[in-house]
Amino acid sequence: MQVITYGGIITTLYVPDKKGAVDDICLGFDTFEDYEKDHPYFGAIVGRVANRIAKGKFVLDGVTYNLPINHGSNSIHGGINGFDKKLWDATLDGSQLKLQYISKDGEEGYPGEVTVQVMYELTTENELLIDYTATTTKATPIMLVNHAYFNLSGHNSKDIYDHMAQINAERYLIVDEEGIPSGEIAPVEGTLFDLRKKVRLAERIKLINDGIGFDNNFCLDLSDQRKYVARVECPQTGRFLEVYSTEPAVQFYNSGYLDGVKGKGGITYGKHGAFCLEPQHYNDSVNQPSFPNTVLRPGETYRQTTWYRFGIVE
Repeated sequence: MQVITYGGIITTLYVPDKKGAVDDICLGFDTFEDYEKDHPYFGAIVGRVANRIAKGKFVLDGVTYNLPINHGSNSIHGGINGFDKKLWDATLDGSQLKLQYISKDGEEGYPGEVTVQVMYELTTENELLIDYTATTTKATPIMLVNHAYFNLSGHNSKDIYDHMAQINAERYLIVDEEGIPSGEIAPVEGTLFDLRKKVRLAERIKLINDGIGFDNNFCLDLSDQRKYVARVECPQTGRFLEVYSTEPAVQFYNSGYLDGVKGKGGITYGKHGAFCLEPQHYNDSVNQPSFPNTVLRPGETYRQTTWYRFGIVE
């Protein structure tokens, strides 16, 4: 795996297939200059709050905070200059890469100075472990993720239609056309969002959101212990990816809005060219009192851990 300190971006991740051939399975760019341009958060640490905040506004302890509008009429992924565009301090500690960033009070409209630490480690269990911690000087919402785009056939493969996906969720959030939750948490049973048994992605994503496919928040159990989240398999290469996390939800996105982005090796990344599985809290939680809490207060420590486990289908 290769990581750059700009955005804490994972630029490459090499994984063997069933024949022993090793390929880079993460979408990205060849040059730092390309990462400085607008791009769909390839491999980046996203924050201060990942996903959407409705109308770029929230009320906390009686104070209204206004955020940059950068996705339709909403704020997404921390604003215009979120954590994905910051230079992180980096240190190596054995097999661990430790990144730190201090977000100033008022940055992108958020209250409090927040100290964030993210640790990457490739373990002997064939896992990519990502551990996030944060503290704050004022109450603030926080929700951190890594926005890696995976294609288990290799980053240069055309699409993910042959991938088999399974998500361990019985419920999902109902959202409007801009991806903002209504507050309703619905059962997946009897819907196209029922992924409790693995399905071939081509059979589902072309039927959802006018062919855009999944960009949805699936609800897991609310414990903060390591739990099984999802599994994706690629029959062609034999690779699988399993996701485990301490988080109560996972955003599943199959890059339906990816369109003609020129990536590594001159490859053009197109619609449905990759998938993202981003363990997190519920979308727009700061504006939904019934959703699990995302507000961090002074004296508390935010923590989430995600494990991406790779292997070969038996």
